[in-house]
Parts: sequence; structure tokens; C-alpha cells
Amino acid sequence: MKLLENKVVIITGAARPRGMGQAAARKFGEHGARVVVTDLVRDEFQEEDTAAIERVAARVRELGTDALGIGVDVTRRDQVRDCVSKTIEAFGTVDVMVNNAGTSVGSGLFLELTDEQWDLSFQVHLKGCLYFCQAVIPIMQKAGGGVIVNNASMLGLAAEAYSGAYTATKFGVVGLSKTIAAEFGGDNIRCNAVCPGSVKTQMQIDGLNKYARWQGLSLEQAWKEAERNALDRSAEPEEVANVMVWLASPMSSFVSGAAIPVTGAANPGV
Repeated sequence: MKLLENKVVIITGAARPRGMGQAAARKFGEHGARVVVTDLVRDEFQEEDTAAIERVAARVRELGTDALGIGVDVTRRDQVRDCVSKTIEAFGTVDVMVNNAGTSVGSGLFLELTDEQWDLSFQVHLKGCLYFCQAVIPIMQKAGGGVIVNNASMLGLAAEAYSGAYTATKFGVVGLSKTIAAEFGGDNIRCNAVCPGSVKTQMQIDGLNKYARWQGLSLEQAWKEAERNALDRSAEPEEVANVMVWLASPMSSFVSGAAIPVTGAANPGV
């Protein structure tokens, strides 16, 4: 059964290898959604990043639905507005917004975190989410409703060492999600946060390499620490994408303002 036939979804951070956003683009496509694949196009890697976005869009089209690839820096309000305008031009509306773009730059030894690390973590996680929400909510209001899914991380629910700016801004994403749910429920707009734990992504690999160096561990030992959960493993990106699809679908029609752990019953420090 296709849960999102002909629904229009924008997904940020959707072109990175082994990322949750790329997995989400495919899962939404499998469920019949028309997908706008967005990601950052860096000045020094324009051709490479643009090609990566288009590859994901092409894979979605192979599933028998429409897909559009757009380069977007989520920290730039003008680029966010341009992305939404292009989506409306191509598909006429926005039914679902998935704010997935993230950065691990806010992870590190707390006393050594710089202003630049704090600022970029805030800009990507919170401002990027804010900009897209402010851009799509009026469209959803006019259409009679919509769904927003924000990727907030397990570290938006609890805290562990070495992730100061990352954790603080992910807590902000959970708060923002609950605020939107409270304020726009009367417009039939639902907003939820998905909170993954350890997931087999490139960002996770990069982060564990850093963690292993800080702690004097092998990478294998770092993975074992990351996978301290009841299921004794990391999630596949597709397992998180499944939750995103469920939250966007009518199957979760009375779920709003929630922060859903996808952690294998991990128990992080509080």
C-alpha cells in the first residue's frame, strides 16, 4: 500500500552517501510521493554536489514517481524561499516538509568548542529548520493542512559528553517542533520530531572516528559504545526513514507534538 500517493515532500540533507535523508527520499518515493531532493552545494564542489543531488532524484524517479533536485543552503533564507518557490512551480503545493539537514560540527570537547562551531550548529539545526517551516506553513494553511517532520536526534532528548553544541541545538529542534504543533494544529498541520540514536551513516562514522581519538579507543571500541542499546546494534538509515514516512502519513493522523525515539531502547545520560 502506498501511503503518500501524489503527496509533495521536500527533504533537506538528502544527497549525502548513506544518509538518512537519502534513505528518506527513496522511502517516500516508494510510497508514491513526489520528492524534492535538496542538499548543500558547496562552492568548491559544485559539480560533485549537484551530481549527487541529481543521482538521488533519478533513483526516486526510477520508482515511478516525480522528483526534483535543488541545491539549498538551509542557513540562507533566500535559498530556502527559492527552493519552496521552485517546488510550487513544479508541483503546485507542499504537503510534507522533512527537515533532515544536519552537521556534526557541534561535537567536541566542551571547553574547546569555538564560537564558529556553536554558530554553525545553531544555523543548520535550528535556523535551517525554522526557515523552511516559516516558508511552507502558509502553503499548508492555504491547502488545508500538512505535515512537518524534523530530525532531532536522540541527543535532542538527553545528553552525553562531547556533543555540547550539537545537543543544545537538537534540544531546540524538539522545542521548535512542539511549538509548531501547538500553534498550528488548528490549521490541520501536524509537526513531530524523530530522534534517532546510533545510525550507520557517514556522519556517524566521522563522529566515532573523532570520539575514538578523544578517548584513546579503537574505532571498533567506539562503535561498541555507540551501540549500547537493547537491540545491540545501530539502525540502518532506512529504519529511520520508515518512521519519517509513518509520521508523514495518515497512519499517524493523531500524532503531533511528539519526539519519537528511534534508538533501539538506548538509555543515554540525562
